[in-house]
Amino acid sequence: MSDRTSSNAYWQANLRIIYICIAIWALVSYGFAILLRPLLAGIPIGGTDLGFWFAQQGSILTFIVLIFFYAWRMNRLDAEYGVDE
Repeated sequence: MSDRTSSNAYWQANLRIIYICIAIWALVSYGFAILLRPLLAGIPIGGTDLGFWFAQQGSILTFIVLIFFYAWRMNRLDAEYGVDE
């Protein structure tokens, strides 16, 4: 593969990972915590309902998991395309 083709493939893969992370972020923060909160209100978890839990702790925990997932996946992608440290 040429250098330009490899660079384009790398950035396409990078953007795909970013889009997946943004979609998960939007689903959890807007979907579960705001839009679907009334539907999740009847499910108890940790002394409160699941909708409130997603709005308070669930979103934060999901964001932390997304950060670690992105770092892990980008390290693998960097190694795959030979741009790792």
